Amino acid sequence: MEKNQQIAASVLELVGGKENISFVTHCMTRLRLNLKDESIVDDEKVKKIKGVLGVAHSGGQYQIIIGQNVPKVYKAVCETGGFQQHAAIEENLDQPKEKLTLKTIGSNIMNYMSGAMTQLIGVMIGAAMFKTVLVLIGPDMLKLISAESDTYLLLNAIYNAFYYFLPVFLGYSAAKKLGANVTLGMMMGTLLLVPDFVNLIGTKESISIYGLLSAPVQSYAQSVLPILLAVAIMSVVETFFKKVVPDVLSTIFVPTLTLAVMVPLLFCVCGPIGGYIGAWVGDLLIGFGDVGGFVAVAVVAALWEFLVMTGMHAVLITFAITTMLQTGSDSFVLVAGGIATWSAFGMALGAFFKQKNKEEKAESFGYFVSGILGGVTEPVLFGVGMRYKRPFLALLGGGLLGGLYAGITHVSTYVLGATNFLSVLGFVAGGTSNLVNGIIASVLGMLATAVLTYILGGFEEEDEVEKAEELEPVLEI
Repeated sequence: MEKNQQIAASVLELVGGKENISFVTHCMTRLRLNLKDESIVDDEKVKKIKGVLGVAHSGGQYQIIIGQNVPKVYKAVCETGGFQQHAAIEENLDQPKEKLTLKTIGSNIMNYMSGAMTQLIGVMIGAAMFKTVLVLIGPDMLKLISAESDTYLLLNAIYNAFYYFLPVFLGYSAAKKLGANVTLGMMMGTLLLVPDFVNLIGTKESISIYGLLSAPVQSYAQSVLPILLAVAIMSVVETFFKKVVPDVLSTIFVPTLTLAVMVPLLFCVCGPIGGYIGAWVGDLLIGFGDVGGFVAVAVVAALWEFLVMTGMHAVLITFAITTMLQTGSDSFVLVAGGIATWSAFGMALGAFFKQKNKEEKAESFGYFVSGILGGVTEPVLFGVGMRYKRPFLALLGGGLLGGLYAGITHVSTYVLGATNFLSVLGFVAGGTSNLVNGIIASVLGMLATAVLTYILGGFEEEDEVEKAEELEPVLEI
């Protein structure tokens, strides 16, 4: 019997059959049953069903925690039991409202970002695998195709189709997470990438919005913060207009008025904020690098992937390229960034060895392969780090250790480009000692992160249940 049907059949049998169920629905992770008599159900037997992560009694419902596979199990339960299918409901609608504290604010922010990003993991890893194939058969490795070939162009385009247009995908998933209009969310993303504005980059510094405000002209491709902030504000603006606009006019005027308000906010507030924060952080870290020595390398290696996730690494990259052009090498930003990348590989590796669920192990192995061969770290950052939170602590620790070793041994890189395992070739021009120390620093970052991820990752069944029930982040803002 097909896996989901087997889970459905076992669930129906152990809850007393379809005759004991008055209503069935689901949320993002849980199968929610309204039972006529909950006392007849043995929780321990239900927990032992292969594919079930746990159970909960909440909001007058018997909730069976399935995880991301719950829509398929729900469909199988409805088909087997003859129940009418309904759309998924809000994950935590039966939870009491929390008091607004620093912890809850940080938790809500992390849950919003996590909820928006984890919806994209499937297509993210798919696009990354095409980049991996491109690197393998391309001119840098097997040399089966040239950079001018149609195959190279196609594989690169598939990768860029996701990562360049990330704001559009995020606009959809963030709006869905908040219960806002998903097409309006996508509209926010497309406005950031529309060619009419992109073509202005380098030709003028600002554009006029409604003839009243000035917005800077800059690139938002692959950015994260601007669209997440914009959709969060948009959901509030849209809700307001839904309340004040009569129903008969809402189809036309709610989206129109929402866009009218959001356009200046998008270009004058949400869009630039990532650039401003990035510039500030970049200037701070560059200043720290001037006085911090080997400690600065360690700090940047620990923080690098977090800067990449939010698009705030651009200033540091510019600084590194300038240094490389002036001196022929860099012993700060590029070295730290390379070690951080290897640490991200380690996070995927640690997750692979720790996880028990076969599907999740396969995903983590895919993250590792796409990273170490293709040089793509976003899948593991969002698929492991953002999903489970605690591996981020491992990433910090591994990057710090690798960066500390590189800083103490004065490792320098002499080549721009590779972000996969070939990145160690950038150490060759510095001599044998530089190459050996560069490799040690990179591998140290990876192995330290893998071990820390294994220890801190929280991939056990009880941690999965906690994640599904509370989605409570470990990293507090």
